[in-house]
Amino acid sequence: MENRLPKRSFATFVCCVVIGCATFGRIQAATISPEAALDRMYNFDFPNALQILNQWNGAHPEDPLGHALAAATYLFSEFARLHILDGEFFEDDKRIVEKQGASADPKVRASFYNEINKAKQLAQARLAKDPNDQNALFAYTISLGLTGDYVSLVEKRGVASLAYSKEAQTYAVRLLKINPNYADAYITTGFSEYLVGSLPFFMRWFVHFDDTQGDKQLAIKRLQKVARDGHFLGPYARILLSIIYLREHEPAKSEALLAQLLQEFPENPLLKKELGKVKLLAQSGQQQPVAERQ
Repeated sequence: MENRLPKRSFATFVCCVVIGCATFGRIQAATISPEAALDRMYNFDFPNALQILNQWNGAHPEDPLGHALAAATYLFSEFARLHILDGEFFEDDKRIVEKQGASADPKVRASFYNEINKAKQLAQARLAKDPNDQNALFAYTISLGLTGDYVSLVEKRGVASLAYSKEAQTYAVRLLKINPNYADAYITTGFSEYLVGSLPFFMRWFVHFDDTQGDKQLAIKRLQKVARDGHFLGPYARILLSIIYLREHEPAKSEALLAQLLQEFPENPLLKKELGKVKLLAQSGQQQPVAERQ
């Protein structure tokens, strides 16, 4: 039987999407750095992002983060190719689980899983030496989240993706117990809160995430913390919040976040297109949550 996500699952979209860069200001980074690569990725310049990360990984062979970010870049390139980041895709939950005609690029798939495996192997090696290695815990957490996104949105195996999301939550909670100020880790715990809160009631009996109650307001607060204080995930948090605000009938807040993102990443054609759509929605005064407009 084909694995399918529950009809109401906003969820496995977003574990989605990946890794952002810096905080609210435009990143000022060295030419060869994870920050510089993420800047290129969020401008949809995937080849140059990968080139930067390949050079970074060569100079830092024991660091798992660069490989996790390379996997994120491959994932984003597939999202762009398959139009998975288009706003209409998330307006109706059916589209998340029923999109037809989209198939994974086999070369990108192989590269994605190769980078994921490298990141996890390097992270595990560092954790074997120091179980409290925060960089390794973070890299392992996002590698699991990225895998969940790929399995759900590209491979269309929604139920299978939940296992990766749950494990990512476990590692994020572990990291935050070591360092409660590790702002980027709240992207995972915030997503998990919104995920569980978006599941149908009967599904909550079968899906358990560590330290998660399904409180959507708490989810938003955690994502706002990442948007404000995150080093790598600030823009990603704002992407998630812009979508959540649309679903929670607050298009003006979504518009403000998209406008800020477009200032940071002016080469990204999708941001400009989505901002235009959200402006029209905000001007129309439409207040009904998209999840209820069916």
